[in-house]
Amino acid sequence: MRESSRTSKRSHGDGSIDRRGESVYRLRYRVNGKRFTKTFHGTLGDARKELRALLRAGDTGEHVDPTKLTVGEWIEQWLDAGAPGRRRKKVSQRTLERYAQLLRTHVKPALGDRQLQKLRAADIDKLYADIETKGEIAPRTAHHVHTVFGACLATAFRKGMIAGNPMLRVERVPNPEGQVFEDEELETDEIGEGLDEAELARLIAGFEPSGLYPVVVLAASTGARRNELLALRWTDLDADKKTLRIERAWEQTKKFGLRLKPPKTKRGVRTIELDDASVTMLLKEKERHQRIVAGIPDGVDVDLSLIKLPANALMFPAVPEPGEDYDFATPRNPRNFSKEFARRSDHLREQARKADVPSFGKTRFHDLRGIHSTALLDAGIPVHTVAQRIGDDPAVLLRNYAKRKRSKKANKSVAAAIAAFASEILRK
Repeated sequence: MRESSRTSKRSHGDGSIDRRGESVYRLRYRVNGKRFTKTFHGTLGDARKELRALLRAGDTGEHVDPTKLTVGEWIEQWLDAGAPGRRRKKVSQRTLERYAQLLRTHVKPALGDRQLQKLRAADIDKLYADIETKGEIAPRTAHHVHTVFGACLATAFRKGMIAGNPMLRVERVPNPEGQVFEDEELETDEIGEGLDEAELARLIAGFEPSGLYPVVVLAASTGARRNELLALRWTDLDADKKTLRIERAWEQTKKFGLRLKPPKTKRGVRTIELDDASVTMLLKEKERHQRIVAGIPDGVDVDLSLIKLPANALMFPAVPEPGEDYDFATPRNPRNFSKEFARRSDHLREQARKADVPSFGKTRFHDLRGIHSTALLDAGIPVHTVAQRIGDDPAVLLRNYAKRKRSKKANKSVAAAIAAFASEILRK
């Protein structure tokens, strides 16, 4: 391999590296006697690694002429590599599958056959215009397509696959504002419109006869994510200190099925304080599990502290089918849980409508997280404290809170503050 600048060269076997500018190198090499040239952006060390990789691909028969690589082929290479971003970290399997769905459904059919090096901003603008015209997906989903495709092309530019990133010149960027992304699987942190205290109380009361009740209560009182709640074990609860440790979540993927992973972000690993009512509710649920393990019916007075649950026992395990034994380590299916919540919530709302009594708006399970955050922020709790409690980024929390329709309580507080301010400045 030979490396050269304007004045010096040195031999390193097959291939050569020419410096073309600040952090820009031209790689020259041969595969099966044919010459190839590739522009690379990065450090000299990274350029050497890239050249070695190209030569190695030629030896194994996996080499692709960089001038003929199509957008579709690059998308698949990027996905196979784990969709690395600027920090060269792979995304989770669940996120990777979502990226693949977006790119293979909306980008590859339109641009997959286009040569990567010949892709232009106008091609991407046309793609976005066609998506908008067809109206087959929500604006927020279209924006996700833009974000994922942008990350894919940014990696291509960083690796020197393209001389410039056409995404930087796109003029028709999909606008997600004013839309609600309703893909429950992605568990977005968008804050919905929410319920006031009375509406939330009626919703929770309606779930009391249901097996979902303890999860709904804990979601409303902690703001934890669905997949974090369903992954909780009894060992995460410290009843004496009234705290709950959140350090894992379920991930549901096509490739691996349901598996445990760390929470959505590093901020997700946290210990949160519980109120007395939530602690009492959880201890009552734990006693129910202890009775099941020991075969002790309700109403029989025994010392349940002597009954130990398995170390991996979940707080909210799957309900066994009729005739099957309880397995406290078997998780509930998160998607089915959300669907069951939605069905019962809709049923409760319809019952209230028929009875002509106060009800509540359409509510997803994930909205309980937003309702909890909103209540704390409306009460004047600092945004950083709320963000730490729910395991979220303060900036994201504040942005979502600012975008949502403000609660009636907050509107009254604002109105009172404005009235007091106006009264003071207009006093003569």
